[in-house]
Amino acid sequence: MMKNAAAYLCVGALLLLCGCGAEVSLRKGDQSYALGEYQEAAAKYKKAYTGLSSDEKDLRAETAFKLGECYRRTNYVPRALAAYRNAVRYKYPDSIVYRHLADMLRRSGNVKEAVQNYEIALQYDSTDVLARNGLESCALTSDWKDNPTRFIVKKDAIMNGRQSDWSPVYGSAEYDQLYFTTTRKECTGDDINGITGMKNCDIFVSRKDEKGNWQKPEPIEGGPNTIFEDGTCAFSPDFQTMYLTYCATDAQYPRPAAIRKSSRSDASWSEASAYNESMDSIFNYAHPAVSPDGKWLYFVSDMDGTYGGMDLWRIPMDGKLIGAENLGPDINTPGNEMFPTFRRNGELYFSSDGHPGMGGLDIFKAVMTSDTTWTVTNMGTPVNSISDDFGMTFEGDYNRGFFSTNRDDGRGRDHIWTFELPETVHNITGWVYEKDGYELTDAIVHLVGNDGTNMKLGVRDDGSFTQRVTPGVSYLLLATSKGFMNYKQEITADSTDQDREYVLQFPLSSISKPVLIENIFFDFDKATLRPESASSLDQLVQLLVDNGNVTIEIGAHCDYKGADDYNKRLSQQRAESVVDYLIKHGIQPDRLTAQGYGESQPKTITRKVAEQYDWLDEGTVLTEEFILGLPEDRQETCNQLNRRTEFRVIRTTYGLFGN
Repeated sequence: MMKNAAAYLCVGALLLLCGCGAEVSLRKGDQSYALGEYQEAAAKYKKAYTGLSSDEKDLRAETAFKLGECYRRTNYVPRALAAYRNAVRYKYPDSIVYRHLADMLRRSGNVKEAVQNYEIALQYDSTDVLARNGLESCALTSDWKDNPTRFIVKKDAIMNGRQSDWSPVYGSAEYDQLYFTTTRKECTGDDINGITGMKNCDIFVSRKDEKGNWQKPEPIEGGPNTIFEDGTCAFSPDFQTMYLTYCATDAQYPRPAAIRKSSRSDASWSEASAYNESMDSIFNYAHPAVSPDGKWLYFVSDMDGTYGGMDLWRIPMDGKLIGAENLGPDINTPGNEMFPTFRRNGELYFSSDGHPGMGGLDIFKAVMTSDTTWTVTNMGTPVNSISDDFGMTFEGDYNRGFFSTNRDDGRGRDHIWTFELPETVHNITGWVYEKDGYELTDAIVHLVGNDGTNMKLGVRDDGSFTQRVTPGVSYLLLATSKGFMNYKQEITADSTDQDREYVLQFPLSSISKPVLIENIFFDFDKATLRPESASSLDQLVQLLVDNGNVTIEIGAHCDYKGADDYNKRLSQQRAESVVDYLIKHGIQPDRLTAQGYGESQPKTITRKVAEQYDWLDEGTVLTEEFILGLPEDRQETCNQLNRRTEFRVIRTTYGLFGN
């Protein structure tokens, strides 16, 4: 209820009639319009319009404009569009007609013509915030359509009837009851509402059966439903108190909306009573929502202090209206902000036709950044559309639930749709293998997260593993295998809304045979480390930090060229340069030994190297004699393989026994 922002606002008559055949219809139309009965007013204005001659241009313009206002307020967009066009054609004197025409054009999907009319409206009034926001909306619409969010939305098959159904909200801690507002024929009373042309709305509820399927909705048991308008409800955090919007009708005077409350007793509800007597006034108070901590009642009102139209306000629960707080300009605009709801994590969701949006009411998410400031985000497509979208409710902490929209309904009737954001899948895929070798199928990977995760992962036959992880969580992974040094990786799963796979490598170093240190470079004929060696040496530093009980020997090797004594001396100096680097970067000196081997230990070809060079066989020793028997280009390859720096584990008990 209160679906239209000004549904019960008192609007003064705009026409002064000078005697014509349509005078009676116009006067009756004004009376219905002043009461907020826009459905009835539209019928009377339409009759008056057809009774006016083409010469009565001023009256035709005013009547067409008022007819457009009625259709706009009852969400009959095609007819509102036609009426505003007529008002413009007959030169309605107020430039606001161009903004309203542009609004209807945008809701019809005619963005190009909407832009033209927003610009005309701004030419008349450059301070028109709503026209400027409408113009911005037209620019954003294309981007929203081209870049939809990952939400999946669809019309619900169970909740909807032939009339209007809206403002769904979960009504139990198990999220197995869904309450909503409806105008279906089973509603209490027989009167047809002059605003909507349908029955006065009531609150219905649908419940899940033992299999988790939603059942046919039924009127709630007990007293909140009356012959008047009852709906757009909310619940206290314990679900024992219902807060709802109530609108009585009166044939003579507008009756503003009020907030009532009802108490649960088992499966039924008590008769609703006034929530706060101080809210009984000429202003509207509607669309209640309770903060997750139960301390605040949020609501919609047009009382003094609004930024325009309907605004969002709040008061302490059971507090006095005199202390009401307007939520401020981050949320409220000169347009209408309505239908507040809360997610359990404290996020506020509301609908607005004042912020830049797709058209009609759009749903926005608001996160409080201080006591007076909010960050407001449009929910984008497909949650929002060129029609009215509002009343979003979440199933607990899940990114799914229900909302209301009148999209795809030519009569502007509201329906309940579901939404769901498919869960993002973040996986870590890793490979554990021997450095310079093959997969280690008996490896174990320890996974620890800052969310409390602590688990051991085995690997497949190819040495790989895959583990799903949680976005936003930081993880440490430690790969271990008997006979090898541990290898650690750290990663933080991005908290994005996209699926992600993180690919990690775990090359384990043997503790029983030499391990090549790749990409170690020295100046020619010197022992000076070149800067490009730093990356590999830093990785070795980290490996020694992660394996604090290990001592190693750094072995440097040369090819056969040059004198033996010279090669021995140069290789010793190079090994010492590596040790010095490690010490400078925090490794204890007594964990390190430098040994220059010169050309005395030529490389033995491993299976991995043999796969890289098909002219080398596994087990071949690259002696001077072997190398000299090869073509010259292959000789240099072998000499490069012999010129190497390796480390070899000496002990694995350093520091374990006080030594």
